[in-house]
Amino acid sequence: MKIGLLSDTHSYLDDRILAHLSGCDEIWHAGDFGTAAVSERLSEIALVRGVYGNIDAGDVRALHPKNLRFNCAGLEVLMTHIGGYPGKYAPEVRTLLKDKLPDLFICGHSHILKVMTDPKHGNLLHLNPGAAGRHGFHQVRTMMRFSVQEGKVKDLQVIELGKRA
Repeated sequence: MKIGLLSDTHSYLDDRILAHLSGCDEIWHAGDFGTAAVSERLSEIALVRGVYGNIDAGDVRALHPKNLRFNCAGLEVLMTHIGGYPGKYAPEVRTLLKDKLPDLFICGHSHILKVMTDPKHGNLLHLNPGAAGRHGFHQVRTMMRFSVQEGKVKDLQVIELGKRA
Protein backbone atom coordinates (compact mmCIF):
# COMPACT_ATOMS: atom_id res chain seq x y z
CA MET A 1 0.00 0.00 0.00
CA LYS A 2 1.41 3.36 -1.02
CA ILE A 3 0.32 6.18 1.31
CA GLY A 4 0.43 9.95 0.90
CA LEU A 5 0.33 11.81 4.23
CA LEU A 6 -0.39 15.50 4.62
CA SER A 7 -1.89 17.97 7.03
CA ASP A 8 -2.76 21.61 7.44
CA THR A 9 -3.64 22.34 3.84
CA HIS A 10 -5.87 25.22 4.99
CA SER A 11 -7.92 25.08 1.75
CA TYR A 12 -4.80 24.99 -0.44
CA LEU A 13 -3.86 22.31 -2.95
CA ASP A 14 -1.47 22.86 -5.81
CA ASP A 15 -0.16 20.78 -8.69
CA ARG A 16 2.96 19.87 -6.71
CA ILE A 17 0.92 18.27 -3.91
CA LEU A 18 -1.32 16.47 -6.38
CA ALA A 19 1.66 15.15 -8.36
CA HIS A 20 3.20 13.61 -5.22
CA LEU A 21 -0.13 11.95 -4.38
CA SER A 22 -0.52 10.46 -7.85
CA GLY A 23 -0.18 6.70 -7.66
CA CYS A 24 -1.00 6.52 -3.94
CA ASP A 25 -3.46 3.85 -2.84
CA GLU A 26 -4.64 5.99 0.07
CA ILE A 27 -4.26 9.60 1.19
CA TRP A 28 -4.20 10.33 4.89
CA HIS A 29 -4.91 13.90 6.04
CA ALA A 30 -4.21 14.84 9.66
CA GLY A 31 -6.63 17.76 9.86
CA ASP A 32 -7.13 21.41 8.99
CA PHE A 33 -8.39 20.60 5.50
CA GLY A 34 -9.87 24.11 5.35
CA THR A 35 -12.87 23.13 3.27
CA ALA A 36 -14.64 19.95 2.24
CA ALA A 37 -13.55 20.74 -1.33
CA VAL A 38 -9.99 19.72 -0.37
CA SER A 39 -11.20 16.31 0.83
CA GLU A 40 -13.37 15.90 -2.26
CA ARG A 41 -10.48 16.77 -4.61
CA LEU A 42 -8.16 14.33 -2.83
CA SER A 43 -10.80 11.60 -3.07
CA GLU A 44 -10.60 11.87 -6.86
CA ILE A 45 -7.03 10.54 -6.56
CA ALA A 46 -7.41 7.83 -3.91
CA LEU A 47 -9.30 6.77 -0.80
CA VAL A 48 -9.03 9.56 1.81
CA ARG A 49 -8.75 8.84 5.51
CA GLY A 50 -8.70 11.97 7.61
CA VAL A 51 -9.59 13.80 10.78
CA TYR A 52 -10.95 17.27 11.22
CA GLY A 53 -8.78 20.00 12.66
CA ASN A 54 -9.40 23.04 14.80
CA ILE A 55 -10.06 25.35 11.82
CA ASP A 56 -12.40 22.91 10.06
CA ALA A 57 -16.08 23.84 9.98
CA GLY A 58 -19.17 21.66 9.78
CA ASP A 59 -18.67 20.63 6.15
CA VAL A 60 -15.35 18.90 6.96
CA ARG A 61 -16.57 17.63 10.34
CA ALA A 62 -19.47 15.92 8.56
CA LEU A 63 -16.95 13.96 6.47
CA HIS A 64 -14.18 13.23 8.99
CA PRO A 65 -14.08 12.40 12.72
CA LYS A 66 -11.95 14.00 15.43
CA ASN A 67 -10.01 10.78 16.05
CA LEU A 68 -9.59 7.89 13.67
CA ARG A 69 -8.35 4.35 14.35
CA PHE A 70 -7.93 1.94 11.48
CA ASN A 71 -5.87 -0.95 10.20
CA CYS A 72 -3.95 -0.69 6.95
CA ALA A 73 -2.22 -3.84 5.72
CA GLY A 74 -1.67 -5.03 9.28
CA LEU A 75 -0.59 -1.61 10.64
CA GLU A 76 -2.74 -0.25 13.48
CA VAL A 77 -3.03 3.52 13.04
CA LEU A 78 -4.32 6.27 15.33
CA MET A 79 -4.77 9.73 13.83
CA THR A 80 -5.90 13.03 15.37
CA HIS A 81 -5.17 16.67 14.63
CA ILE A 82 -3.94 18.08 17.95
CA GLY A 83 -1.86 15.29 19.40
CA GLY A 84 1.46 16.55 20.66
CA TYR A 85 4.44 14.24 20.42
CA PRO A 86 6.30 11.66 22.51
CA GLY A 87 6.80 12.97 26.01
CA LYS A 88 4.33 15.82 25.39
CA TYR A 89 1.10 14.21 24.21
CA ALA A 90 -2.19 16.06 24.53
CA PRO A 91 -4.25 14.70 27.47
CA GLU A 92 -6.86 13.07 25.22
CA VAL A 93 -4.11 11.33 23.25
CA ARG A 94 -2.57 9.91 26.43
CA THR A 95 -5.95 8.32 27.16
CA LEU A 96 -6.31 6.98 23.61
CA LEU A 97 -2.82 5.46 23.75
CA LYS A 98 -3.54 3.91 27.14
CA ASP A 99 -6.79 2.36 25.87
CA LYS A 100 -5.14 0.64 22.90
CA LEU A 101 -1.60 1.18 21.69
CA PRO A 102 -1.37 1.56 17.89
CA ASP A 103 1.70 0.86 15.74
CA LEU A 104 1.61 4.36 14.27
CA PHE A 105 0.40 7.66 15.74
CA ILE A 106 -0.20 10.56 13.33
CA CYS A 107 -1.11 14.15 14.08
CA GLY A 108 -0.82 17.59 12.51
CA HIS A 109 -1.53 21.06 13.93
CA SER A 110 2.00 22.20 14.83
CA HIS A 111 3.08 22.77 11.19
CA ILE A 112 6.37 21.15 12.31
CA LEU A 113 7.40 17.98 10.51
CA LYS A 114 8.37 15.23 12.96
CA VAL A 115 9.40 11.60 12.66
CA MET A 116 9.98 10.13 16.11
CA THR A 117 9.71 6.91 18.05
CA ASP A 118 8.32 6.77 21.58
CA PRO A 119 10.36 4.39 23.75
CA LYS A 120 7.85 4.76 26.62
CA HIS A 121 5.15 3.27 24.37
CA GLY A 122 6.98 0.31 22.84
CA ASN A 123 8.81 2.40 20.22
CA LEU A 124 5.52 3.65 18.81
CA LEU A 125 6.20 5.50 15.55
CA HIS A 126 4.98 9.12 15.55
CA LEU A 127 4.56 11.08 12.32
CA ASN A 128 3.59 14.70 11.78
CA PRO A 129 3.83 15.64 8.09
CA GLY A 130 4.14 19.36 8.79
CA ALA A 131 1.98 21.74 6.77
CA ALA A 132 1.25 21.39 3.05
CA GLY A 133 -0.69 24.66 2.85
CA ARG A 134 0.41 28.27 2.74
CA HIS A 135 -1.26 29.53 5.93
CA GLY A 136 0.83 29.55 9.11
CA PHE A 137 4.29 30.33 10.39
CA HIS A 138 6.18 27.47 8.72
CA GLN A 139 8.72 28.45 6.08
CA VAL A 140 8.66 25.31 3.90
CA ARG A 141 5.56 23.32 2.96
CA THR A 142 5.96 19.59 3.59
CA MET A 143 4.23 16.23 3.30
CA MET A 144 5.24 12.54 3.40
CA ARG A 145 4.93 9.37 1.38
CA PHE A 146 5.56 5.82 2.50
CA SER A 147 4.51 2.23 1.98
CA VAL A 148 2.81 -0.09 4.41
CA GLN A 149 3.95 -3.70 4.08
CA GLU A 150 3.13 -6.51 6.49
CA GLY A 151 2.20 -4.10 9.28
CA LYS A 152 5.31 -1.91 8.93
CA VAL A 153 6.03 1.56 7.57
CA LYS A 154 8.59 1.27 4.78
CA ASP A 155 10.38 3.67 2.45
CA LEU A 156 9.35 6.85 4.32
CA GLN A 157 9.95 9.97 2.22
CA VAL A 158 9.83 13.54 3.48
CA ILE A 159 8.77 15.82 0.65
CA GLU A 160 9.49 19.54 0.58
CA LEU A 161 6.89 21.36 -1.51
CA GLY A 162 8.60 24.74 -1.62
CA LYS A 163 8.33 27.94 0.34
CA ARG A 164 5.09 28.84 2.05
CA ALA A 165 4.60 32.18 0.31
